[in-house]
Amino acid sequence: MSHIRRVFLAVACLMLASSGYAAEAPPYQLARGFPRLPAGIKLGAVSGIATDAAGNVLVLHRGDADRPALVFDKSGTFLRSFGAGLFTSTHGLRVDPDGNVWTTDNANHTVIKLSADGKVLMTLGEKNVPGDDERHFNKPTDVAFAPGGDFYVSDGYGNSRVVKFDKAGKFLLAWGKKGNGDGEFNLPHAVRLDSKANVYVADRENKRIQVFDGNGKFLRQFAQGVSPYGLFITPDDTVFVADGVRHRVVKMTAEGKVLAEWGTGGREPGNFLMPHGICVGDDGAVYVAEVTGARVQKFAPVKKSQ
Repeated sequence: MSHIRRVFLAVACLMLASSGYAAEAPPYQLARGFPRLPAGIKLGAVSGIATDAAGNVLVLHRGDADRPALVFDKSGTFLRSFGAGLFTSTHGLRVDPDGNVWTTDNANHTVIKLSADGKVLMTLGEKNVPGDDERHFNKPTDVAFAPGGDFYVSDGYGNSRVVKFDKAGKFLLAWGKKGNGDGEFNLPHAVRLDSKANVYVADRENKRIQVFDGNGKFLRQFAQGVSPYGLFITPDDTVFVADGVRHRVVKMTAEGKVLAEWGTGGREPGNFLMPHGICVGDDGAVYVAEVTGARVQKFAPVKKSQ
């Protein structure tokens, strides 16, 4: 082996080692054929995905205004649809601890709370009227829930802030502005809470995740260099990120240590085209929603051999 080639390989290995990303195969296996779409339904850009207490999978997409929200069981069998006529551009989708469904619309500036069967329970924001006060949003992106019923909205494409409300939808506080400093955002695209009720904000265009206490005090940041389009935190504070620029899923600790990653840009099963939403079911299965790929993929955890 030539001296130049040895130097090149040594540098390459050093770069891989210092990157912090896992090189081993991911501990997840693609569930092929999930979900099974019924005749007459074709997915458009899939913006949001969530699971409920029964393990059903809720999908929010932009392909059918009459059936924008679809529900499947965990095996992928279609159950029902809801949300006809509610959305201009679907974005975030979450299910709260009481089983209610929350959506954000990044075109008509609203956040909607619905019952499990799709009945509208509350609407925040004024439809088609953007703003940055207590009653308006400007292209909101996501919702997260605190113990006791308070909730947070990341707001979003037009504004650069996080807004906190009480359970009844009363404005409590807001923080953030456009920028790249601590507590500043360049497109807060997703929001989640950990087991201590700290608030994690996917600061998408700044390529980082920022962490705050429940009143917006900056605590720290991590995952620099990752483009967090989708964000999910499991009860043990494991963080899952849908990286929409590098078309991959990254699993990491709450301190940013990478535990696994998989996927690259492509339409092949197991790869992604702009993964946008991500969630993890109670059984550990990882669900990924793709905007450009216009599909949902499920990855089941691989059982370790004894």
